[in-house]
Amino acid sequence: MDLSAALWRKSSISGDNGGQCVEVATNLPGMVAVRDSKDPDGPKLLFTPVEWQAFIAGVKAGEFDSPA
Repeated sequence: MDLSAALWRKSSISGDNGGQCVEVATNLPGMVAVRDSKDPDGPKLLFTPVEWQAFIAGVKAGEFDSPA
């Protein structure tokens, strides 16, 4: 998959201290790409827009929160 046109963005709440961040590219036709910001040439995860929206909805609903 050619990701050369990907416009990668990081969350606005991510700092510039080299922490654990992911970058997302949503400008690609029919897919959303995710990569590790510390390893931009490493592997990428690819999702359909529907899969990505389901993931985001799950995050917002707290489905992935760790039990206290």
